Amino acid sequence: MKLTDTLFQLKICSKATTFIAGAMLFGSTARAQTPNKGVIDAIMNEATQNSQLEKLAHELMDGVGPRLVGTPQMKQANDWAVAKYASWGIPARNEKWGTWRGWERGISHIDMISPRVKSLEGTQLAWSPGMGKKTETAQVVILPDLTDSLAFKNWLPSVKGKFVMVSVCQPTGRDENNLKTFALPSTYTKIKATRDSLTKAWAARIRKTGLTTRTLHAALEKAGALAILTNNWSAGFGVDKIFEAYTKKVPTVDIGLEDYTLVYRLTEGGNPPTLSIHTESKELGEVPTFNTIAEIKGTEKPNEYVMLSAHFDSWDGGTGATDNGTGTLTMMEAMRILKKVYPNPKRTILVGHWGSEEQGLNGSRAFVEDHPEIVANLQALFNQDNGTGRVTSLAGQGYVEPKDYLTRWLNAAPDTIKNRVKTSFPGQPGSGGSDFASFVAAGAPGFSISSLSWDYSTYTWHTNRDTYDKIVFDDVRNNAILAAILAYMASEDPAKTINTKTPGIKWPAQTKATRRGGFN
Repeated sequence: MKLTDTLFQLKICSKATTFIAGAMLFGSTARAQTPNKGVIDAIMNEATQNSQLEKLAHELMDGVGPRLVGTPQMKQANDWAVAKYASWGIPARNEKWGTWRGWERGISHIDMISPRVKSLEGTQLAWSPGMGKKTETAQVVILPDLTDSLAFKNWLPSVKGKFVMVSVCQPTGRDENNLKTFALPSTYTKIKATRDSLTKAWAARIRKTGLTTRTLHAALEKAGALAILTNNWSAGFGVDKIFEAYTKKVPTVDIGLEDYTLVYRLTEGGNPPTLSIHTESKELGEVPTFNTIAEIKGTEKPNEYVMLSAHFDSWDGGTGATDNGTGTLTMMEAMRILKKVYPNPKRTILVGHWGSEEQGLNGSRAFVEDHPEIVANLQALFNQDNGTGRVTSLAGQGYVEPKDYLTRWLNAAPDTIKNRVKTSFPGQPGSGGSDFASFVAAGAPGFSISSLSWDYSTYTWHTNRDTYDKIVFDDVRNNAILAAILAYMASEDPAKTINTKTPGIKWPAQTKATRRGGFN
């Protein structure tokens, strides 16, 4: 999920003209729709008495692991989901939408061997070159603060045979809440000012080389550096963002903040440590990429569609548990429940588990391009993709009519769920935060069922700590119930939804999927 778009959506929601919570939402509707209490009760009972969430989470997060596009684990996850749906009597398929650079992570060892021995916490970045069977032992150098690009070019040959540190040395690894809770106001202000000053100075240091972060790594590699050492701190205890490497021949390794700053201080203090680094990875060529699609066929209006939606891929610093394993679990569990208690829906219910959301919503954008018949006949799509928290907001995505039908469908949920959900109408159309935006851009009714934080942006969004133990199963169970009820109500609605764009709202342009990626 793209955090900037998520924050934009939250900002818009907070400023919406109509923002009503709980039972106050449910006073009037434009047309009658009475939910079958027996179906609602059966959904609740199955979700609470026979939940499969913990089992699914263990199999996916612990067993398969992270699901970086182009890796064998991504295809393994696709096949696992198809088999799981089949075991529930739900037809499913893997639908190819493109190809990607194939890559597989191998083992990594990062050790300091002088001035003392210490194994360092670190993660080889995605698509990083490995070292084969070699282990490199060398001293560390820090990117210096030089006057200009000419001085950088004169310094550059000195990196040959060295590990080069290219990230700022943070003054503290304490998170914001910890500092606010315990520091004196003057201490907090001082630490924050120091951190801000160092960050700005480091950005200026890189600019003076005449290069960007991406091209800097390439220049260091070309000059003979043995590895690039980074620290992409996520502003929390022990947590780093893990993205992709920009090098082609030597590894790029993110060192955890506590160890990165140790190595930096030793180097800056005139006693540069010697590190031993061994990383392995495999290039797998060009591999096919897939969306996993499952279907419960409609009985009365099979050519109208309700969709559940969550991206299946992840970054691979952790295991992709909350981005977006929990969204995946929510939709799989909702489909399992619906098949058991509502096996003959009025409209066809689909679920889309999308590939390569993290590189630009590519799987869902491809689906929108490839299935205009579904997009044109979409009753509604519900997408979940911002962490393990219970759903607390639902916006109209800039359409006029959802105030009526979303309110009515939400009203079918028990008070313990619906009273927590705040709505905003008409809202603003999503422009790229997650896969619902692929449908909104095409003028279809795609909605984000958005969750509370659990410090998602700091601790699990694209980080090395996004793992099974961060899942809050009570909240995910809440979300599976809500998704199942919304899908049931959308399927049973007497009328097809109408989705008129609110006048005066700028609509996002539809963006084509990248069908072949990772080779730049």
